Amino acid sequence: MLTTNNPATMKTLSICLFYFIITSFSLIAQPTVDITYYLPSDVTYNPNIPAPSDIIGHEVGEWHVSHDKLVSYMYAVAEASDRITIEEIGKTYEGRPLLNLIITSLANQSNISEIKSQHLLLSDPEKSNSLETGSMPAVAYLGYSVHGNEPSGSNASMLVAYYLAAAQGAPIDKLLNETVIIIDPSFNPDGLNRFANYVNANKSSQINTDPNNMEFNEPWPRARTNHYWFDLNRDWLVTQLPESQARIKQFQSWKPNLLTDHHEMGSNSTFFFQPGIPSRNNPMTPKKNYELTRKMGEYHAKALDKIGSLYYTQESFDDYFYGKGSTYPDINGAVGILFEQASSRGHARETINGILTFPFTIRNQFTTSLSSLKALNEMRLEFLEFQRDFYVNSFNSAKSSAEKAIVFGSTDKYKNYRLAEIVNRQGIQIYNAKNPISINGIRYEPDEAYVIPLVQPKNKLIHAMFDTNTSFQDSLFYDVSAWTLPLAFNVDFAILNNKTYSPSYIGNSFDATKRPQGQLIGGVSKYAYVFEWNGYYAPRILSELLKNGYKVKVANEIFHAAGRKFEKGSILVPVAMQNRSEESMAASLKELALNNGIDIYSLSTGLDYEGVSLGSPSFENVENPKVILLVGDGVSGYDAGEVWHLFDQHYDMNLTLMPVDVFNRADIDKYNTLIMVDGNFQTISTSGQEKLKNWVRAGGLVVASQGALKYLDKVGLGKFKFTKSQQLDSLKSWKYEDINEFRGAQRIGGAIFQTKIDRTNPLFYGYTNDILPVFRNSEDFLEKAPGGFSNPMVYTENPLLSGYISSENLNRLKSTSAVGVSTYGRGRVIGFTDNLNFRAFWYGTNKVFMNAIFFGRDINRATSR
Repeated sequence: MLTTNNPATMKTLSICLFYFIITSFSLIAQPTVDITYYLPSDVTYNPNIPAPSDIIGHEVGEWHVSHDKLVSYMYAVAEASDRITIEEIGKTYEGRPLLNLIITSLANQSNISEIKSQHLLLSDPEKSNSLETGSMPAVAYLGYSVHGNEPSGSNASMLVAYYLAAAQGAPIDKLLNETVIIIDPSFNPDGLNRFANYVNANKSSQINTDPNNMEFNEPWPRARTNHYWFDLNRDWLVTQLPESQARIKQFQSWKPNLLTDHHEMGSNSTFFFQPGIPSRNNPMTPKKNYELTRKMGEYHAKALDKIGSLYYTQESFDDYFYGKGSTYPDINGAVGILFEQASSRGHARETINGILTFPFTIRNQFTTSLSSLKALNEMRLEFLEFQRDFYVNSFNSAKSSAEKAIVFGSTDKYKNYRLAEIVNRQGIQIYNAKNPISINGIRYEPDEAYVIPLVQPKNKLIHAMFDTNTSFQDSLFYDVSAWTLPLAFNVDFAILNNKTYSPSYIGNSFDATKRPQGQLIGGVSKYAYVFEWNGYYAPRILSELLKNGYKVKVANEIFHAAGRKFEKGSILVPVAMQNRSEESMAASLKELALNNGIDIYSLSTGLDYEGVSLGSPSFENVENPKVILLVGDGVSGYDAGEVWHLFDQHYDMNLTLMPVDVFNRADIDKYNTLIMVDGNFQTISTSGQEKLKNWVRAGGLVVASQGALKYLDKVGLGKFKFTKSQQLDSLKSWKYEDINEFRGAQRIGGAIFQTKIDRTNPLFYGYTNDILPVFRNSEDFLEKAPGGFSNPMVYTENPLLSGYISSENLNRLKSTSAVGVSTYGRGRVIGFTDNLNFRAFWYGTNKVFMNAIFFGRDINRATSR
């Protein structure tokens, strides 16, 4: 049972947890726990090393540590111990430092650069065989609390640092001589601090353990996420966030043998450690990895048995998606271990297992941190040999394979660059194309394509990022079942074999400092400028122009100018309409072109006999979007955060994050665009609903996705009808034990599908292909509308590109609509069935979303459902 009155904890009265039930509301006295509650008693401790309480002003677990106090302690213990060096590896969006402590023996510290260099040779298959692993230290990376409201890990990290700095005796000497330990005390400083502030602010002197108490019910969007409400534990592979970029850079600079990832789960659980469900392992992970994981499990079990903690393993979670902290190491020659501790949510909470205290949760995390180090130390040679074999086998497999390289490219140079940047961050060798290259029959210039040789040590990681897969051992997934990056970026890609590949394709190594640059072609114009809409950052240029008062137009027909053809969606900037000098205008446009990788053309005439002339009524003024993003209870924080991040970080655009309760009472007439991401929106009041209708009727634009469509259909602001969900055959007998399996198999956790788009519709301006891959993680299938122009984006007859979907859902998905447009008075409601901004790396569909923002209010009424 998860209580703290286990005899193993009752060393002295000072560390007993006395629970005095005061009222029916389950009040208990303030728990009193000192450091001896946590620490092993079979070693002595150096009195010159400060304990956490000496620096943070309270015992560990008495309060939730704020990030600033956590940082203060880590610097203090590093200053006091010659076993520790500390470094800041990056900063969060809110400017908080990301710290790493490197802990090992003094002798190793004095030789740390050489130890690191030698260790990295284990991942070089052409040199690793000459290494003598018998004398090599293993490398452990201990990482804590990637979810800010799962704080027991970060609080335990102080105890781990103290123990490794202060413990004395032969066992700790052996551990430190044979191990380099990297402590990452807080994967998510912004979330951790947000949560600590909340629970500490709602803590009473007489601890209230009632789950209904405010302390255990943090407000939206909650502190699991980072500043932009992203789940950082889904970003290890795609590295779109600064916390992940710093962490992966450090990981790849050390290539540890072991990474531990300390989490929390539901309060009524116990404690989980890997291995997870065997049938849900990624087949690319070597079996030896699972053998090592199982062996380590015996160490965790023994340690938890000793302190009387309940636990389980192999019944939950999986090791399939390589974008998670505990699975990412598995495709990098290391072993990742997930720990999940039942969460106290605050300081002490009632559960089905009794009162669960915060100190108890911290002790389990601390205990399994030490059991992980003990296991690694005693299995050191196995781990080192496993890492060497992983890269040797991967390299040899690549050499014997007919597949020699992956190439990808598109005419959108910046989108290509962003994908190459992801690949490069993972330490994969990637090159610019040396000569023009054909990908799937399309010719790309050298600056439009990249080449990734497959005969390199990270061959497995490359396949993990680029392969498609539609066949699976299991139908249940903890997270997404597909993440094929070139599909996410909507770039052409191909695998080249012995016959189609030539080393002459390889140009210079990718250099992240050399970003694509555009130019102002034609110099100062007295007439007009134009730029194409196919570049990823075209919306950023348009937004910048509108913010600065430029009058711009969008082309709804093809035209010719400057010796080339401009497609629909191109942006025209007439000189005479601007209240600024020709020279300053040219200078501004030149800078925009340079910074956004998009060429801007200077025009001297508006006459076009092949298409339309520049004064044609088919050019429409573009209005500056004044955007509300509805947020708050009932709204997906993830989806809302992705939109916020897209606007703020990708496109430098303003939007108002408006809580639904504020929307209910606010005057919204100064806005012209409203975004509603996935959610139920039940908290929109009756008056708010009427206000919304009136606003749309007067010309407002609603851009909605997923669950928001059901709300809009219900209140009469759109016609979004979905197919009926899959039901059990009521006449067939089913086993009780199959309930969860059946339901899980019908869930689309995340897969990639093919749609066909109408590129003449403004929603798809800037696209060069009629086929567009989309990400889907819902089972809501939008019926086709009867209008001939009303289905501009439709799932194809064979839509599955990569990932899992049940056969029943696949049949339901075929030929359904992916977007619907409704008119309401003078306004428009645009509804997408899918999340076009998924996890910040789904670059391929971002432009559809932005097209809706910029061009949606002028879409022809004939497209209405």
